[in-house]
Amino acid sequence: MGVCLSAQIKAESPFNTVFNSKYVSTDGNDLGSTNDKVSANSVPQTPRSEGEILQSSNLKSFTLSELKTATRNFRPDSVLGEGGFGSVFKGWIDENSLTATKPGTGIVIAVKRLNQDGIQGHREWLAEVNYLGQLSHPHLVRLIGFCLEDEHRLLVYEFMPRGSLENHLFRRGSYFQPLSWSLRLKVALDAAKGLAFLHSAEAKVIYRDFKTSNVLLDSKYNAKLSDFGLAKDGPTGDKSHVSTRVMGTYGYAAPEYLATGHLTAKSDVYSFGVVLLEMLSGKRAVDKNRPSGQHNLVEWAKPFMANKRKIFRVLDTRLQGQYSTDDAYKLATLALRCLSIESKFRPNMDQVVTTLEQLQLSNVNGGPRVRRRSADVNRGHQNPSSVNGSRVRRRSADDISRLETPNAYPRPSASPLYT
Repeated sequence: MGVCLSAQIKAESPFNTVFNSKYVSTDGNDLGSTNDKVSANSVPQTPRSEGEILQSSNLKSFTLSELKTATRNFRPDSVLGEGGFGSVFKGWIDENSLTATKPGTGIVIAVKRLNQDGIQGHREWLAEVNYLGQLSHPHLVRLIGFCLEDEHRLLVYEFMPRGSLENHLFRRGSYFQPLSWSLRLKVALDAAKGLAFLHSAEAKVIYRDFKTSNVLLDSKYNAKLSDFGLAKDGPTGDKSHVSTRVMGTYGYAAPEYLATGHLTAKSDVYSFGVVLLEMLSGKRAVDKNRPSGQHNLVEWAKPFMANKRKIFRVLDTRLQGQYSTDDAYKLATLALRCLSIESKFRPNMDQVVTTLEQLQLSNVNGGPRVRRRSADVNRGHQNPSSVNGSRVRRRSADDISRLETPNAYPRPSASPLYT
């Protein structure tokens, strides 16, 4: 989950969060694009107390014993990831009855167990149940169930075998390969659809912690948003914002939110712009290991992104030959709009989705056009998409699963649902 921008402290996510009686039942892993609207036939009474939230959710209540069986008693070799929340374990349950099964049978799950001494607390655990227990969308990770037994707090998710976007962008080595241009467009569009759904009039939710580690990928590289511990209800009535403590992850928070604590859907749009820039550049939002003047990616990249002749200085060199200059410039322009200092100049997420859909269509129809890079950018960099001047075909999803020689790279933050 997210951390305080100055230190890792508990996030503010009150457990009495409500949705103005707008809910969606969680009914499966449909990855289609036709289920973006809330069903008017699945609107329960608005839960207000902890007990009401847990009882009204569309989730299975697991016993601790069941989850011990599913994860082989939380064996160390079943750990998928670790973070401030504690550890996440791989497990197996029957697809229909949701009862624990033998390893390798049934469906794979990811079980997140709250570390009682960690920085995340019961309120964040409950916020996750509250939101993901009521909202369902192809681009939100499915929460299957929870366990609340004595001091134990656990969450049971669908398993996301491709891991986090963060790992595919920044981790180099055996399993995680750099995503191709086409897959980056797909992931960006999927994530944008997830945010657009949260911001819709039906849901009215501000995600507040959009970042690469919270975007998870299934086996077909479908992207889904995870970790709703910092999510907040959006403003209602004639209110323009929600006033709250400044929480999230450093480098992703909108400037007006940092300055005033006023949270709006446009705060998420700014965070999306940061992630879009990370996807374009292959660089982290904040990295003190970079040369002086480049620690903050947004501040360094903005001057280049506004100039069609200079955007190559920002673009990930591993993508060379996979995109057209026009498409790269359009995507950079979209990122710049999302990163506008004044929130009123940022697009809403529906507009972002429309632009990304057009770019994806252009990419499919037109395909990449290899352009020579300017001498100052190309100097010292070999074109990874050509050998002796011959063009190499664009990397496919199957190519990405191949192994490469591991390179030293900073360890990414834990993502809860990956191997």
